[in-house]
Amino acid sequence: MTAAAAQGRKLLPTRRLSLPARWRNPIGIAGAIIVALVALTAAFGPILWRTNPNAPVYKALLGPSWAHPMGTDNLGRDDLARVIHGAQVSLWVGAVAIAIALVLGTLIGFAAGYYGSYVDLVLMRLIDLMFAIPPLILAFLIVGLTSPTRLHETVAIGIIITPAFVRVIRAGVLEVKGSPFIESARALGAGDLRVMGRHVFPNILAPLTVMSSVYFSQAILVEATLSFLGLGVQPPQASWGGMLEIARGLISQTVWPAIFPGLAIMITVLGFNFLGDGLRDVLDPRVATDLGAVAAQRSTLPSIAGPQ
Repeated sequence: MTAAAAQGRKLLPTRRLSLPARWRNPIGIAGAIIVALVALTAAFGPILWRTNPNAPVYKALLGPSWAHPMGTDNLGRDDLARVIHGAQVSLWVGAVAIAIALVLGTLIGFAAGYYGSYVDLVLMRLIDLMFAIPPLILAFLIVGLTSPTRLHETVAIGIIITPAFVRVIRAGVLEVKGSPFIESARALGAGDLRVMGRHVFPNILAPLTVMSSVYFSQAILVEATLSFLGLGVQPPQASWGGMLEIARGLISQTVWPAIFPGLAIMITVLGFNFLGDGLRDVLDPRVATDLGAVAAQRSTLPSIAGPQ
């Protein structure tokens, strides 16, 4: 690197360049807006639209109107109220499932990556076994052994996405644990728990954040699938998958009951995927390094406009 490039890097530090430049990603911004709107709908929708989602008090199979913006279902229930309630269910299931996967993934991934040897061998073979079973089949098995409730489907979803978190956490631990600052912490007398919690975990937090956003969308899709098959939220409680299951039998009469929950699933899943893409750009340190190098290189190029 030339002296001018090094001086340019000093004048334009990587940390200053990172946030403004990375948040110019329109996909990430769009994802954040979509996720925020879905969350606000789930939180304040029942306050603004005071209609019982489970009360069949209207005429069945009405099309969209001012009184019922999304129409009614086959029992005369307001579909807008049910879509709002479905948003609450999907976000709750997604959040709790991700929390379960993070806890289990952290415990297993740290144990396998940090201690290695036979601990790593046994734990990772169990994870490979879970990867060998199709996720939906594993979810069916877990829910079938218990009972089809929202809590049980949430636990099942958390379990089936845990192996992906274990792999990422283990890889991050293996990459970090041999670093000089880890050796220094051990030399100063830090125990395993302190090293893992204070020095290792912060260095793998960025990929975990991105993964959580992406797998949040997967959790929503699996929840909708289980509810559609009757293994998730049970009637008369509303869920997007359950609404699609009802609409399946009405498709020859009207398409409205299928359109709005389908759009809700699609938009929410896209929002979390877009948000994950934006978070990757923000949190990936390699992007910051590239931005700093580009800025330093530009500072050494002659200006085509001549002296200012």
